[in-house]
Amino acid sequence: MNIAQDMSLFSLVSGATLPVQAVMTLLLLASLVSWWYIFIKVSMLYRAGDEADAFEHAFWNGGDLNKLYESLSSGRRRAQGMSAIFEAGFKEYTKLKRQGGMEASDIMEGARRAMRAAYNREMDELDAHLPFLASVGSVSPYIGLFGTVWGIMNSFRGLANVAQATLAHVAPGISEALIATAMGLFAAIPAVIAYNRFTANVDRLAVRYESFIEEFTNILQRKG
Repeated sequence: MNIAQDMSLFSLVSGATLPVQAVMTLLLLASLVSWWYIFIKVSMLYRAGDEADAFEHAFWNGGDLNKLYESLSSGRRRAQGMSAIFEAGFKEYTKLKRQGGMEASDIMEGARRAMRAAYNREMDELDAHLPFLASVGSVSPYIGLFGTVWGIMNSFRGLANVAQATLAHVAPGISEALIATAMGLFAAIPAVIAYNRFTANVDRLAVRYESFIEEFTNILQRKG
């Protein structure tokens, strides 16, 4: 028996039992989708941070709020992040004030509700795909463990038909089981690290957005 050839990675994967191969395929797909979402989230959060920095610079530069609103509403791209919150709040504030006959508190409450609605939409976009990464990070090790248990069980079950058990008889089954475990960790570890990092970044952006809502509300109160 050529043990070196039989114990190669390709031979172990291709020679694994169908349930273990299904586990490996599932973990591989989960890992690939996780990395795809990771690249998407890195780009999304990077743009969100840059957009917040650029908008805060323009907002606190002391320019006219009407001009800032017109520049955002007339742009080709839809306002995102802090810009979307400002646009929603200022639009509602202007509309309610033009109606006349409304208390200042009602106008401010309407503007605040519009900003909170825009804030919730932006947070939904920032939180997209994070539950999937959390699921992969928490479930993948157990899926790999299932493949491990099945491979070891199948390996020892095969010993029932062998008169004299040797390492050569049990090594392939145990090895394919350990590969399933390794693939589970390979899928889980990057997903957990990415989830924790992205969650922290989203939380920081949420704090910035909420602080802007409060500050902009105070500005509108003084303006009114």
